[in-house]
Amino acid sequence: MQAPINIALVGNPNSGKSSLFNALTGLNQKVGNFPGVTVDKKTGIAQIVSGVTANIIDLPGTYSLYPKSADEYVTYDVLINQQNEDTPRLVIIVADASNLKRNLLFCSQIIDLKIPVIIALTMMDIARKKGVEIDLDGLERELGVPVVAINPRKNKGVTEIKKVIDLSMRSHYSTPPRDFINNNALAKDVIDEVRKTVPVKSDYGALHIAVNVDDLPFIDITQKKAIHGALETYQFNKTKIQAEEIMQRYSRIKHIMKATVVENDPLQKQLRSEKIDDLLLHRFWGYVILLVVMFLLFQSIFWLASYPMDWIEGGFGALSGWLSNILPDNKVTDFFINGILAGISGFAVFIPQIMILFGLITILEDTGYMARISFLTDRLMRQVGLNGKSVMPLISGVACAVPAIMATRTIENKKERLITIMVTPLMSCSARLPIYTMMIALVIPDKRIFGILGLQGLIMMGLYLLGFFMAIFIAAIMKLFVRIKEKSYFIMELPVYRSPRWANVGTTMVEKAKIFVKDAGKVIVVISVILWFLASYGPASRMEPVHAKYEQLLAKVPAESPEAAVLNKEFQSAKLSNSYAGVLGHAIEPAIRPLGFDWKIGIALITSFAAREVFVGTMATLYSVGEDPDNNNATLREKLSSATWPDGAPVYTLASGLSLMIFYAFAMQCMSTMAIVKRETKSWKYPLIQLVYMTALAYVCSLIIFNIFK
Repeated sequence: MQAPINIALVGNPNSGKSSLFNALTGLNQKVGNFPGVTVDKKTGIAQIVSGVTANIIDLPGTYSLYPKSADEYVTYDVLINQQNEDTPRLVIIVADASNLKRNLLFCSQIIDLKIPVIIALTMMDIARKKGVEIDLDGLERELGVPVVAINPRKNKGVTEIKKVIDLSMRSHYSTPPRDFINNNALAKDVIDEVRKTVPVKSDYGALHIAVNVDDLPFIDITQKKAIHGALETYQFNKTKIQAEEIMQRYSRIKHIMKATVVENDPLQKQLRSEKIDDLLLHRFWGYVILLVVMFLLFQSIFWLASYPMDWIEGGFGALSGWLSNILPDNKVTDFFINGILAGISGFAVFIPQIMILFGLITILEDTGYMARISFLTDRLMRQVGLNGKSVMPLISGVACAVPAIMATRTIENKKERLITIMVTPLMSCSARLPIYTMMIALVIPDKRIFGILGLQGLIMMGLYLLGFFMAIFIAAIMKLFVRIKEKSYFIMELPVYRSPRWANVGTTMVEKAKIFVKDAGKVIVVISVILWFLASYGPASRMEPVHAKYEQLLAKVPAESPEAAVLNKEFQSAKLSNSYAGVLGHAIEPAIRPLGFDWKIGIALITSFAAREVFVGTMATLYSVGEDPDNNNATLREKLSSATWPDGAPVYTLASGLSLMIFYAFAMQCMSTMAIVKRETKSWKYPLIQLVYMTALAYVCSLIIFNIFK
């Protein structure tokens, strides 16, 4: 068997490149980083034909061969730098058939690099729905390279493209026979001098070396001096040359489109889309509709999830009570019920809400409305010194800050990218959802405003909006310290409106639930077990006097009397208060008492730094260990609502509940986020700044809210 050859997958973002990569490689994939950068490198082995394999490299999406972001520079280097270890012997350009004119610009540039090329046309079904018919044979003749129609999601066309790959390999990686445009004529003298200085396959490759000579690490000092001499001698104007090149390419693309593409009634399709956008992107009504959509989103989280949550919560309460009655009263039973089972119940009850949240977000993405949200908020972004591309990481932060921060790689301006990274964790992620829903259900009454607006849903929407506007506010402050001198632009293609793929929505809901159970669940259970130990045992010097005191008191009263029940409850509370967890909690209580938090909340604040969701599991364990064994069938909400201070005042009031929600809305409380910020910025400086400013912001805002409402 011959050694695998490198095949690169390139194309515009959202063209179906990842779907083709998955179809070709299956499970034979690995993810790493490209050398020297934090950009993900996806590679996989594909069986082309019997005895022939290929190393498939999924390169970051880009719109042209003039890179702006770190992702685009990776693609550029792999295609231009002949010394790169990932230099492809064959390039598959994945092009969106429903947006062929835009995609052909990038295709034409790759063709002119004189690398063997295959064009894979995706989304042919969408093109047909738009009334677009493409003459594939004619397109192949005009471009001079093979063109294959595929639908990798349904595994259509994958066999055909493998056959074309095999034919290309048999003909010794034949290059396109002619240039797409006359590149040599653009700057003949400079191109000739570059080709004398640097080994390069094409005139177009030489033109790119002339344009980006200072940014190409594979050009040595001697070569750079020679090229700079030619640029000065022939007065090379790269801006003028690039503009002329693009104009010539689009002129030829226009001719190709006219010869090979038939578009039925394009004006009618355009008008229909524009009519919808006239309403959804209106300067006033667009924002009103956005607020209504957000309210319905968060109200649905309560409305749709209330029944399954009640069933799960009641089921765990009944199971705990039943096990307490049938199992022997010993430490093993206590460990199982109040350690493991309490931990599982702490995250299982929120699975319905996680599924519903991501299901609704997927519907917004599939219909094309999520892109409209980016467009609507772009103006606000620019006023605080951010780029419109900052919107998508911020919106993604509603799901999780980790992939959202990774998504900032598409922001070309380094300072704008840094500010986006620094404020993204302020967006309320799904890890905060269990805390919000538990506290809202506990302290906010289930009332209707004007008979239709649910108060709990409004509070939930308010918390998410608060995170967004605080991120904007902090970005505006950082703009004063991190001065942005570069000019940047936000260009985004609005996708067509289409009905959601319900199978995709269902799959996403199930997958997100699995991730929540796998990632958050195991952390919650482990910490619950540790907490059970810390809450069940304590220093002998503190625990022995407690045992001695209450054993004497209980010996003086009948076992089944009301007095014994009161003493047993006091005994459990005293043991918890003097346990290792109690000692730690009481040590930090003075610092958090001004916020309305007791020592048990203090313990949860510490443990939830591993993952915010751990807060609920921590409270479930602490209140299970500290409760009378006969009360094990009570739900967590019932236990929290009955929690009191030593003077009998309730711990969870409107003031303390709002204070706790505000604290979690602004506090960092996530080790994973700090780790990814360090990775993306290559310094501990920025995650530490985040930790300090977000903790201070959370503390001050919680203090203000508690004092206003108490």
